[in-house]
Parts: sequence; C-alpha cells; structure tokens
Amino acid sequence: MKHTISILMENRFGAFDRVANLFSGKGFNLHSITIGETEMRDIMRMTIVTSGDAQIVDQVIKQLNRLVDTIKVVDLTDHQRTERELALITVHYEKGNLQEVKNICDIFRGKVVDINNKSVMLEVTGPPVKIDAAVNVLMPFGIKEMARTGTVALKRGEQIYQKKEI
Repeated sequence: MKHTISILMENRFGAFDRVANLFSGKGFNLHSITIGETEMRDIMRMTIVTSGDAQIVDQVIKQLNRLVDTIKVVDLTDHQRTERELALITVHYEKGNLQEVKNICDIFRGKVVDINNKSVMLEVTGPPVKIDAAVNVLMPFGIKEMARTGTVALKRGEQIYQKKEI
C-alpha cells in the first residue's frame, strides 16, 4: 500500500541528505519525494510517497522522527488531504491529430506550453491519479518525453504543526 508522509524540517544544510540516507540505508522504497520551503523560510516541507505494510511505515516514521532536523512527521494516508502533481508531457503529433491532442489536454484541464512542427508539450496538474489517466490517454499518440514533479500534499482542515519555540 502507498503511504503519503509529510515531514516538516529545519531548513538546514544536509537535512535532505539525512532523509535520503535513511531511506537508502534501510532499503525503504521511494515512489516520489518533493521538498520546498514553507511559509516560514527556515522550515521546509518534504512530501514522500512510499510503500509498505503498516509495520514498515511505522518504522519509517520513527526513524524520521529521530533525525535531528525533524519538527513533525505525519502519515497523511488515512487523513483527508489535498494532493497535487505537475507533469510536462511531450507528445508526437501529425497534422490530422493535433486537434485531438489539444482536446484531450482540455479534458484534463491542461495547457499547451510549447509546440513545434512535430511535437506538442502539455502541462497537466492535479492528483496523481489524474496525471496517470492523462498519460494513459496520451500514450497512443507517442509520448516522446515526460517529467513529473512527484506528489505534494497538505492535510485538510487543520494545521499540522506549530513552530518550536527556541
């Protein structure tokens, strides 16, 4: 089962490396990892999508909580949350099917961000299942290249941390 874990950490040199080393050293599987500043420049949010049974995920969370820069770790899997991902997808097209590719882009509320005489680049954002669906529909046209950001997620309805007093 996939789990979405949100980690708030001090924005310090080496913090990301400590998390990456934890996952590689313990042999935990990562499906995606995203990281960026929060509304407070000295705190960063890392969103990890990993898989495993409850025991493995509990071990991951305990290990993450032990890291020196960690403020809070939350498994968002069983909580209401908002998830988003961004994908840039370059699709081959021919004169006869360009409008069809554009219509598919519109269905997924995407945007055409680049076009030349052989390919069109689409930007699609939304939950990971929406990105997967767009990729599946575009596959018959010939996806030349694709880049996905990985999942970012926030728990809905409440703040998940309070800043530590120093």
